[in-house]
Amino acid sequence: MRRGVAAARPARAAVPEPPLPPEVRRALGGGNRADRDTESPAPRPEGWRPGPRMLRLSTLVGLAALLAVVTGRPWLLALAAAPLGLLVLSASGEARPERTQAVADVPARRCFEGEPVGVTVTAAFDGVVGWIDPGVAPGPGTDLVSVQVDGPVATLGFVARRWGRWSLGTVDLDLYDTGGLYRRTVRADLGEIEVFPLPADGSFTPIPVRLPDRLGEHTARQSGEGIEVVGVRPHIWGERQRRIHWAATTRRGSIQVNQFAAERTADAVVVLDAFADIADPVTGRSSLDESLRVATGLVRTYLRSHDRVGVVSVGGKLNWLQPGSGDAHFYRLVQTVLDVRRDLAFNTPDLNRLPPPAIPHSALVYAVTPLADPRIMDVLSGLAERGNPVVVVEIPIGDPRVDRTDDVEQLALRLWRMDREALRWSLVEKGIPVVPWEGGTLDLSLAPLLRTRIQGRTG
Repeated sequence: MRRGVAAARPARAAVPEPPLPPEVRRALGGGNRADRDTESPAPRPEGWRPGPRMLRLSTLVGLAALLAVVTGRPWLLALAAAPLGLLVLSASGEARPERTQAVADVPARRCFEGEPVGVTVTAAFDGVVGWIDPGVAPGPGTDLVSVQVDGPVATLGFVARRWGRWSLGTVDLDLYDTGGLYRRTVRADLGEIEVFPLPADGSFTPIPVRLPDRLGEHTARQSGEGIEVVGVRPHIWGERQRRIHWAATTRRGSIQVNQFAAERTADAVVVLDAFADIADPVTGRSSLDESLRVATGLVRTYLRSHDRVGVVSVGGKLNWLQPGSGDAHFYRLVQTVLDVRRDLAFNTPDLNRLPPPAIPHSALVYAVTPLADPRIMDVLSGLAERGNPVVVVEIPIGDPRVDRTDDVEQLALRLWRMDREALRWSLVEKGIPVVPWEGGTLDLSLAPLLRTRIQGRTG
């Protein structure tokens, strides 16, 4: 039974892309977004060389001379007079620049998926040029959407298509002389940009039973300084009068004060399964893309609650960042896993030795995984043995494509589904709840976890 990208049932028709503007199509060399190369084109020859206009004029002169010789009619040479005069005037005209350079400026090298990226390429030269014609080779993760040339400055507009650390590509500026007969090409490398995934929306923050002894926003079981009333107790000399519970004081005949629950912060670690990237046979969505959106959504949600969040990505290369807090920490977390696509390889990390600082004791661990690679089970088993409370957020990968008329393939599909159910059941037996990623918002997936605090299980 073979998994494919094609759907077992008819998928939605793809929405056609809008046509490219003429200037963008010209800058791309007449191509489009789908048929471009992933590598930069070969460098153009150095120095000045004939341009398209000179080649056309030379063709006219040669054709007129050839017709005059073949037909024996000298008057046909008059047809070559005008093109030949333009060629002579261009050869004896102004001196062409000898020192040329192109400088690229990318103001923002960090963005989210779908956001525009502006690039300015400025040509510097020591003489006079007629006009500038840019040629753009975008990188694999961006699309060119606009081109504007104003004198020696070319302004380019890109749109980031997919998350990751991508090269913006290269720009070749063709500098034409005043007659437009010769041209010289200067190249500018646009460098790399970091495209962050769009985090999944969510507001729920399930917390474990044991919380670290740090001030935060989650109500702990022990009493302390907080805002949530958990009971009343007799007044002790020196306590604040505003905490007096007057109803209980009246009933008992002695001063009673409110007792508050302590507020603590939680430690959460997101484990990202990067062992494989599987395309859903029905929707065509990438499991790695969905995993990273869920992971960034969890990170952002917990950081909003002033919790400490860390991340561990397991795959071809083991990357980790110990828990921290703050807005700047969110970008550090995402940057840690941006190279996941580059790290997809056959290298297997030592899963039994995850760095202890990355998984603090009693930290709540979210394992975002499609449960498609058996190696992730070793990671989950090791975390459960440590005693950390673990939650598995399962990324759907869809059923394999089978022939509905083939009984053997139908039986194989049933066995595959039963194997998946057995895998989930084995995790639940170890005290690891499994919640499916429903798409849209994280609240739908995490809602069952809010019934009680999550408790780890050892052994």
